Amino acid sequence: MHHRRGLRRLLKDDDLVAAVEADWQTAPLSDARRAMLTYAVKLTRTPGDMVEADVVALRDAGFSDRDVLDIAEVTGYYAYANRIADGLGIAIEDWLPE
Repeated sequence: MHHRRGLRRLLKDDDLVAAVEADWQTAPLSDARRAMLTYAVKLTRTPGDMVEADVVALRDAGFSDRDVLDIAEVTGYYAYANRIADGLGIAIEDWLPE
């Protein structure tokens, strides 16, 4: 739920948030955002399959090398934090508003 709150704050568009939540691949996103999410999903689901072409796709979408590093770090951090929380059986705080 706290991810939805952050997404709403970032996008400032409830319809876009709903579209991303329903299926980001069909949501009306910019090419850069679509490239970023494609990269993040692949890094999360199949990290061993990452290749230089994945980085090149981000550069081709307009991201700098620093941006690519930030995208990789944030994706990796969320994967790490979620696995630690899941591994410890930590429940989502019920006091967090949507």
